[in-house]
Amino acid sequence: MPTGALGKKLLLFTGIGLVFLLLAGFVFGAVGSAMLGTDQFLDKPEIHLPPQPIFPSSTRDEHLGLVHVEGESSGKSGEAAEGKGEGHFSPLGATEFAVTNTLLSSWFTTIVLILIFVTAARRRSVIPGRFQGFVESMIEGVLGFSAAVLGAEMARRTFPIVATIFFFVLFNAWLALLPFYQFLGFTVDGEIKAHLIRSAGTDINMPLALALVSFVFVEYWGFRAGSFGYLKKFFQLGKLFRGKPAGLIDAFVGFLELTSEFVRVISFTFRLFGNMTAGEILVVMITFLVPFVATQFVFGLELLVGLIQAVIFAGLTVVFLSVATTHDEH
Repeated sequence: MPTGALGKKLLLFTGIGLVFLLLAGFVFGAVGSAMLGTDQFLDKPEIHLPPQPIFPSSTRDEHLGLVHVEGESSGKSGEAAEGKGEGHFSPLGATEFAVTNTLLSSWFTTIVLILIFVTAARRRSVIPGRFQGFVESMIEGVLGFSAAVLGAEMARRTFPIVATIFFFVLFNAWLALLPFYQFLGFTVDGEIKAHLIRSAGTDINMPLALALVSFVFVEYWGFRAGSFGYLKKFFQLGKLFRGKPAGLIDAFVGFLELTSEFVRVISFTFRLFGNMTAGEILVVMITFLVPFVATQFVFGLELLVGLIQAVIFAGLTVVFLSVATTHDEH
């Protein structure tokens, strides 16, 4: 790394370049073009909440409105020509199957995670290198957090699921910031109508799937720890059957406990989906309004948001697991 006078000069030129790019982004972005009348650098972005089908190509073209239907009247053909390139998107039906861009993203995240941990395991040594030390520190961090809540033995038994949830949410959010997520796609007249890959967190199906995994995981360990006695906190009907007025209160509390178990699925799903989708939209809009340098500040924020969401999702799973396996003590 350059030091002394050369290092100072490089730092100065880098700072000047960043300021220049920041000003250029303001002038040629949507904000500057509206104020100064300059040509806009980027076209208005299109936001699609539903996942877009990628494969097979016939399904993709159909749902993007790119299929030419024979037998149309000349009037309709003229309207299509005028609106060429707009590609109205329609979501997949409930019974349709296609490989979507968010599904590709989840596969990509899975492959990256497998490569990281397999590579670290195959190259392990008594004196760890930087890569092995980094992976071990991540594993020890998740295991230590779980042990602080569940105890050492229970933390090791539940570690695979908890760690999978944490690392999948984390890397899925961070990998979505890579540049090719934004510029790889299928174009019509030079405009991207469907991105090849998009963050799986912006597809409500992925947060819902993780929420259901967490829910089933917690309930499984609850039954395993307390057998059918685990159901007592949901159905406290003993006093009610004996004709005691306090039984009404117990029954109502049990109903609230049962409701809260299912509400967790909803809260898990929309918390992760909302934060990931908002972050994606924020990145796109800042790039449109003030391109170049200003976007990097949003990327830094998204790195933090991804970490927070991973900690919250895995942390709440551990906490609910602790409550489910120690319910007899409360």
